[in-house]
Amino acid sequence: MLSFLRGANKDSKEPAPDSAPPKRSWTQRLRDGLSATREKLGGQLEKLFTGSAKIDEAFYEELENILLSCDVGVSATQHLIQATRTRVRKSGAATPEQVREELKATLTELVAPLESPLDTRTAKPFVILLCGVNGAGKTTSIGKLAHLYQAEGHSVLLAAGDTFRAAAREQLAEWGSRNNVTVVSQQSGDPGAVVFDAVQSALAKGVSLVLADTAGRLPTQGHLMEELRKIRRVTNKALEGAPHETLLVLDANTGQNAVAQVKAFDDAIGLTGLVLTKLDGTAKGGVIAAIARERPVPIRYIGVGEGMDDLRPFEARAFVDAMLG
Repeated sequence: MLSFLRGANKDSKEPAPDSAPPKRSWTQRLRDGLSATREKLGGQLEKLFTGSAKIDEAFYEELENILLSCDVGVSATQHLIQATRTRVRKSGAATPEQVREELKATLTELVAPLESPLDTRTAKPFVILLCGVNGAGKTTSIGKLAHLYQAEGHSVLLAAGDTFRAAAREQLAEWGSRNNVTVVSQQSGDPGAVVFDAVQSALAKGVSLVLADTAGRLPTQGHLMEELRKIRRVTNKALEGAPHETLLVLDANTGQNAVAQVKAFDDAIGLTGLVLTKLDGTAKGGVIAAIARERPVPIRYIGVGEGMDDLRPFEARAFVDAMLG
């Protein structure tokens, strides 16, 4: 049975100015969120880049080990070491601190192509399909994206395409309530039908953006990957050209496995973007460099906390500065 759940309007009172905690900027939250990576990477780099370290083979070998320990990956690490060496020779960098700056420039250059802000105003409704493995943070990311898009002026509708788990529908309903948006849901049945109905409802009501959840699945589960392809086909029947964006939600804690997921999902359904969650509390932020080197699918958003505002568009320079200090 199809249901349309509407989040109730809730009166909220702003805390008194003198009692409200100071609001941190996104840059500060990004730095705080990447503190684990920075402390591991930066702490080791500080030892390497201070004192009387010589810029020799031993220096570069130690730098290589540090990068690998933060899940930069073999291919990206080799690229960064080689490109940094080239920069050092060209610039005449003679001190460890100068080498550090060349490394930052090299890393920024590597991940910059992943910075590609999503234009959600090219269709109405603009339909975004989210997929990923269990526990990656799909449903939570949908709730945060709904908040973000509403702040941009969109009207939003959610589709509970995970029809296998009642908890998933309940969680999405809760996010719908928090954001005061409609959630199209079904007690059981075909997830494609839920997304189809959601798109049709958005068309009828003039809603500008649809976020569609799907059940978690491993890329090795052939029948579930085929179901994902079917959802895409059904969505296109509801609205030609939809889904306009297919996002893979990745848990940064999975490290190099995240790269394998990107490759598998991209090969199966053709990804247009990534959402990288849970960057806070992990020393594995270097996986972004691995993705840039091995399968450069644009990173649309990164998440560095549990708050509603802790999911933002990926910015290469800000990310590198927050990671390396």
